[in-house]
Amino acid sequence: MKLKLIVTFLLINVIGFAQNKGTITGTLTDKDLNNEPLPFANVVIKGTSIGVTTDETGKYTIAVEAGTYTIQFSFLGYETIEEKIEVKAGETLTINKALGSGSYQLQDVVIQKTVSREKETALLLEQKNAVEIKQSIGAQELSRKGVSDVATAVTKTTGITKQEGSGNIFVRGLGDRYNSTTMNGLPIPSNDPEKKNISLDIFSTDIVETVGIDKVYNSKLFGDFAGGNVDIVSKDYKGKGFLKLDIGSKINTNALAEDDFTLQKEYNSFGFDSKSIPGNSLTEYNFSSLQLESKNPVAGSFGLSGGKSFDVGSDGKLSLFGTANYSNDYASIKDGSAKSINGAGVANKDFEKFSFLSFNTNFTGMLNAAYKINPSNKINFNSVFINTSSLSKEEYTGYFVDGAEDNNGFVRRNKYDKNALWINQLLGDHKLSERSKFNWGVSYNTITGDQPDRTQNTLNKYDFGYVLLGQSAANNHRYFQKLDETEIAANLSVDYKFNKNAEGDYKGKLTVGYSAKSKTRDFEATQFNFKPNTAHAADVVDINNLDLFFNQQNYANDFFEISTFRGNSQAPNATKPQFYKGDLFVNGGYVNTEYKFNKLTAVLGLRAEYLLQKVEWNTSLDPDGGDDELDKIAFLPSLTMKYELNEKQNLRFGFSKTYTLPQFKERALFIYEEVNETKIGNPYLYESDDYNIDLKWEMFPKSEEVISVTAFGKYIQNPINEVTIVSSTNDISYVNTGDFGYVAGAEVEYRKLLFNFDENNTNKLSAGINASYLYSNQELSSEKVIKETDYNVDFTEDDSKLTGASDLLLNADISFLKEWNNKESNLTSTIAYTRFSDRVYSIGTNGRGNQVDKAFGSLDFVTKLKFNKNLGLGFIAKNLLDPAIKRVQENGSGDVNVLSYKKGITVSLGINYQF
Repeated sequence: MKLKLIVTFLLINVIGFAQNKGTITGTLTDKDLNNEPLPFANVVIKGTSIGVTTDETGKYTIAVEAGTYTIQFSFLGYETIEEKIEVKAGETLTINKALGSGSYQLQDVVIQKTVSREKETALLLEQKNAVEIKQSIGAQELSRKGVSDVATAVTKTTGITKQEGSGNIFVRGLGDRYNSTTMNGLPIPSNDPEKKNISLDIFSTDIVETVGIDKVYNSKLFGDFAGGNVDIVSKDYKGKGFLKLDIGSKINTNALAEDDFTLQKEYNSFGFDSKSIPGNSLTEYNFSSLQLESKNPVAGSFGLSGGKSFDVGSDGKLSLFGTANYSNDYASIKDGSAKSINGAGVANKDFEKFSFLSFNTNFTGMLNAAYKINPSNKINFNSVFINTSSLSKEEYTGYFVDGAEDNNGFVRRNKYDKNALWINQLLGDHKLSERSKFNWGVSYNTITGDQPDRTQNTLNKYDFGYVLLGQSAANNHRYFQKLDETEIAANLSVDYKFNKNAEGDYKGKLTVGYSAKSKTRDFEATQFNFKPNTAHAADVVDINNLDLFFNQQNYANDFFEISTFRGNSQAPNATKPQFYKGDLFVNGGYVNTEYKFNKLTAVLGLRAEYLLQKVEWNTSLDPDGGDDELDKIAFLPSLTMKYELNEKQNLRFGFSKTYTLPQFKERALFIYEEVNETKIGNPYLYESDDYNIDLKWEMFPKSEEVISVTAFGKYIQNPINEVTIVSSTNDISYVNTGDFGYVAGAEVEYRKLLFNFDENNTNKLSAGINASYLYSNQELSSEKVIKETDYNVDFTEDDSKLTGASDLLLNADISFLKEWNNKESNLTSTIAYTRFSDRVYSIGTNGRGNQVDKAFGSLDFVTKLKFNKNLGLGFIAKNLLDPAIKRVQENGSGDVNVLSYKKGITVSLGINYQF
């Protein structure tokens, strides 16, 4: 009886509270575009955090308590309209408005952003109103923080770090294998044979509208997910015609300080070079030169972008946007050292000096064509081409086993990497009726990754000169590697709304969808070894002109031998490359049911997925070749709930089950050698299953402010790790290291408008900080590995943190914005700081301790000045603290430094002009 009274009392209160509310609704249109619907415009109750963005048809709805308010309508680059209103309880007030550029010119604004979804305020409103637990960072924030690539962009959000020296990211301590990458919701291939995800630093922010990070799984995503999904939303231009030119220059203090910045010859400055294996390579020496050439380490960039919209018939509109950008940079490390240490602290490689020079390029071209057939139907086409290259020289001086004497060993590796990615997408958005909507997308993507003619030479340095080492045939070699990958993907979904209430809103939505992808990868590699013959093993060579020794005449005179892993020219198929081929097929269907129970909105989803992964190989470890298959049927439930505590606060909950799939190279019996480590695949590797849970509280005090606290946990069955196996060469392989691992942690975020000095022209100071604490642990079982594989592993400890997991991550920034001359001129300055604590790089075995990347912080300064509607200037200084970057091995006898260097400070200056 008491329970019935309590329920009745609560219902009366809920009904009474609802009756005290009124509804404001309407449609916003674009005055400059013949009153077409204006999507993603901002509608805010002034002085509160209550607000929404308009949907694709320009409609909005806000529920507020009865009273008198000022409602504000705004859109990036358009004049802001305010109107005083009176809201009565239980009534619906309809307000339609047409926004225009007024005293603004839309083309001026394009210099900074393209559409309002790029604005921080719009993204905060979208985050507040969405049911999904998701974070986004838009072009406005990226510009303010001086971010030039997507890898750096995602590290500005809570709980995400980037692996030093790469574009690989860690989400809540989980690395590449646990994450996924999409563009406009469709998957994109990897450019690295060892990685699942494409390196995000090849994506210039010039093509980005927003970057969204899903850390909580929903059934629309493929099930190979545990850490997060990064979705790059490409620019979708709307507005009048514009043309913009960007020119910039950049220097790195370390590179500029080099006495002679030299790299291998015969590669041009634009990064489109490639080389093939020369003919008759085992019977003749016809390889390219090993000589170096000096470069002036001052980098530059230029870019051109433009857009225009055209009316097509009475209802149609075609919008075109294109951009082409080229940039390069020079990098150098100083104070470098590198070691390889056993558990007793004894080094088998101890390079007291380690140097690295590189020249990197990035060309990005994009075409977006959006055709709005009518208000109910729209088709988008995106084509993105990205070509990146990196020409580098590594040099190591010191001791190593089996060769170097008295710390006089010297290793030089010249490497050129080139990646060409082509993404093509066709997307459709169709409103079938008031209740139903049909979305679809298809993509065809290709990537070619070349490492043509990597060279390595190993020598001893004496007082009288350098002598080539020939104890191992591979000490001096040239290596050719090529990856070709093609991926076709499709997404289809139908939404159906149901249970319409008195205000005209639907409480429920049913989504039925299907997604599939087919990926094919071909990878091959050939290494030519050059072993000096006994009679010439002590010949003195010129380290800067090795062509004097390695040439056709000396080869004909039997100075050295040429062989591959299959043998010399007398061996059958000696020039046949080692290869592996991988095929992945994934088909998945899902059902989502979303329902709003007054303040509580819940989404219950179920995804069923079938996958088949095939790998075949023919390598130096298995010259006869082999193959294996992994197939799986997965049922993946998910639940997301959002409870509106009040107009400013939400409480969110998420739960899901997912899996983690091994990558092609991890399961192929393939060997890959770096200077300091060698990796081989494991055909017995299998997938992990993951269970994920999140609880988040968030508050939006004002339209530019947010406070949030998140608790999360993950349980991983049969986690996969890279470990050193017991072998004569201490190779690294990939194994299921134990029965379980888990992650638990908390995240906090706070964005605050500190001061607003001027009501007429923006003149404000704002700050933001986000931090995360993470605890991770996993079981390590040597018995499990020995039982399940052909490898022997001897873990030093019984458990360990997850590799890549930092206990503490921190991002903080403070920004000043001032506008004048009727907002045609502005100044933005930002100081941003990022720090992560110690994180495990690799798990200790055979008495060795874990290798740990030590904590460090990075401080950046960014300032951008817009002189008038045409001319803008930007200045960026990165890594101002220039900390030492260190990796140590935590042996029982104490920490041993195994890698150390400094990157230097990077300073860039750019200018842009809008015609």
